[in-house]
Amino acid sequence: MSEQRTEELAVALFGELFMADQLARNRLSKVLPKGMELSHFGVLNHLARAAEERTPAQLARAFHVTRGAMTNTLAKLEWAGHVHIRPDWDDARRKFVSISPSGRKARDAAVEAIAPLIADVVASLGAERVRAVLPVLREMRTRFEEEE
Repeated sequence: MSEQRTEELAVALFGELFMADQLARNRLSKVLPKGMELSHFGVLNHLARAAEERTPAQLARAFHVTRGAMTNTLAKLEWAGHVHIRPDWDDARRKFVSISPSGRKARDAAVEAIAPLIADVVASLGAERVRAVLPVLREMRTRFEEEE
């Protein structure tokens, strides 16, 4: 394949990825529980799945955002009662974040709200086609993570 055709293919691929991402975020945002943003759901989901405390810096790295952006998200989640933030007893400069029972309920409600939407997309595309594309998307993600 010529270099020009490879570049055209890459532009088409990323154009589709970006548009699909934008449309998916828009649709998911509309069905999330009142007051919850996608960033809030992402952090709550991460904490629920990790089942252990994380530092704000670890969360910022996991979501590829600045520490300031993560601090803002965590402040909103703490105000809503969805996370507990405590100091590190060994290093006063550091904090630890964990999901609260309220946060777990909010995360579960969000999963319940978005599950039908994403299941419908998978069903309409076909499970086999989705299974076939997942390894490619995963490899793309890991390549970008390695380059950071």
